[in-house]
Amino acid sequence: MAADPFPPAARPSMSAAPSAQPASRRAHRSALQWVPIRSLAERHRERIVAHLVALPPRDRYLRFGHAASDEQIAQYVDSIEFARDEVFGIFNRRLELVAMAHLAYERAPQLDSHPAMVEFGVSVLPQARGRGYGARLFDHAVMHARNRGTETLFIHALSENTAMLKIARNAGAKVVRDGSESEAWLKLPPDTLGSQVEEMVETYAAEVNHRLKRHALQLEHWFDAVNEVRARFAKGLVVASE
Repeated sequence: MAADPFPPAARPSMSAAPSAQPASRRAHRSALQWVPIRSLAERHRERIVAHLVALPPRDRYLRFGHAASDEQIAQYVDSIEFARDEVFGIFNRRLELVAMAHLAYERAPQLDSHPAMVEFGVSVLPQARGRGYGARLFDHAVMHARNRGTETLFIHALSENTAMLKIARNAGAKVVRDGSESEAWLKLPPDTLGSQVEEMVETYAAEVNHRLKRHALQLEHWFDAVNEVRARFAKGLVVASE
């Protein structure tokens, strides 16, 4: 990530950046099926690396804009500043990180003449595709960014990354293509009491969901251990009887 991902020359005119669409579409998706999205922290770096390394070559290329090696991925994760940026993840019932998003805020001080901006990046493992996780993470990132006072969400992607650009267009972003690369700009609405409460409720519910998954996994491991002991004991009885 560059020292300043949003140089002054790259900052769009706010009049040219379309506003995010009303929350009706997002509410419709949420009503269909709730997906727990958890905030990640420093202690999750190893899991983030494992998630990104598990991406096949094509997905690494689309996510980073080049064929990122394992070493480059590790360097990228080490560079994430959790005190400034936000990272969100979706875990399956085995507590594997199957999808994640990174909101990278400007390193340079926010100036009144330049509205606050944040860059969005997302990745989903192949086995978790087709469930709308990318769109859910995008919606969650938009809600979090607007609640933090951010005015514009920015996406830089390869033009062939049609899935990412489709998510941006569906949200009302202005997409500008420049050959093999594209940029999407989405002006965010100001936060409201409703958006603040919604984020708090979703964050709490995701934490509860994660704890339940962890307890269920511990019970599953305990039952597996008990069954293994029983199987060995039964085998020992058979051998003794012979």
